[in-house]
Amino acid sequence: MTIADRWLLPDGMDEVLPPQASRMEELRRALLDLYHSWGYDQVMPPPIEFLDSLLTGTGTDLDLQTFKLTDQLTGRMMGASADVTPQVARMDAHSLKRQGPVRLCYCTNVLRAKADQHQGGRSPVQVGVELFGHAGLDADREIVQLALASLEAAGAGEIHLALGHIGIYRSLVEAAKLDGEQERALYAALALKSPGQLAEQVAQSVDDPVLADMFLALGELHGSDQVLVRAREAFAGAPASVLAALDQLEVLYRGVAAKFDVSLYFDLAELRGYQYHTGMVFAAYVPGYGQALAKGGRYDDTGRAFGRARPATGFSMDLKLLATLALGSVAAGAIWAPPGEDEALQEAISALRQQGERVIQALPGQRTGPAEHECNRCLELIDGRWQAVALTQETRAS
Repeated sequence: MTIADRWLLPDGMDEVLPPQASRMEELRRALLDLYHSWGYDQVMPPPIEFLDSLLTGTGTDLDLQTFKLTDQLTGRMMGASADVTPQVARMDAHSLKRQGPVRLCYCTNVLRAKADQHQGGRSPVQVGVELFGHAGLDADREIVQLALASLEAAGAGEIHLALGHIGIYRSLVEAAKLDGEQERALYAALALKSPGQLAEQVAQSVDDPVLADMFLALGELHGSDQVLVRAREAFAGAPASVLAALDQLEVLYRGVAAKFDVSLYFDLAELRGYQYHTGMVFAAYVPGYGQALAKGGRYDDTGRAFGRARPATGFSMDLKLLATLALGSVAAGAIWAPPGEDEALQEAISALRQQGERVIQALPGQRTGPAEHECNRCLELIDGRWQAVALTQETRAS
């Protein structure tokens, strides 16, 4: 490796520099304080766990995203965390063992084996919340509302919220008595949003003409709240669980619309996270970003593998991405202090720092000045007292 190559980072890995690092820390504190005010307790999962624990109930997608290595102490396979949600589910089921609803939040680095257009980089800082122990719609509504409150706290505007329900497709698959191969083929056609491929797969797999029409209708049910009206017509003879899912989406819609100024979009064929989601799913978007800023939904019984099946719902976000929403809100300038150990000067610097001010004291012989350090004020000795005064263009350059 040449000297010129030593600064290179692996593809998808990035370093966080000023001022984004400051914005991320500011936002991290604001979000964790927000979650605390809603009753969520913070947890800190380990960066590496054994694979059989880390990948429980998450399907193949997370398996492909997980860096794997061998534990030198036990010989067992381990993985670097690519998604915090399974770890927090283990904490709830095995480590905490609390009764009743449990609210947990987190903010931690994760590592992914590859990056794609939907997931961004390979080293996101995942922040989110999980609510365990309550299967009711009130828990789902709280999660959606808290996700929107998180985006607002990050400075997001013009939020677009997409709602769906995995239970609709699951119920139709069960009613049609599809085998695993047929189920996967229909899933792939719906994921591609291809009416032709969907029609072909339905013709091959679904014998009941009524259910066949329902599968075909599912691929077309996306858009405004009128989707729910059309869905009730299309699924008039569907299993009761399908109609219950539509009821849940309608209640969620009313709960969100009453408290947040967001554009709502429904997609009943949205099957993201189908391997582990069991109920409502949602994703929040902001103009100018090609990927969802917040994603979540219901994923009941993930804790079953740890001996304690629990209802669960939650969401997660990438703090790095969120921090780009309002980068300009960081720091309103610092105070430049002259070098020296003068007692009065040091007392003034200490007092300002205790007040939350950012004070940068010059070092003897330093060649850079206040402009290079983004200072907009300086300490000057006026009438025997060190005072912060605004910097002029001339003094900033000196």
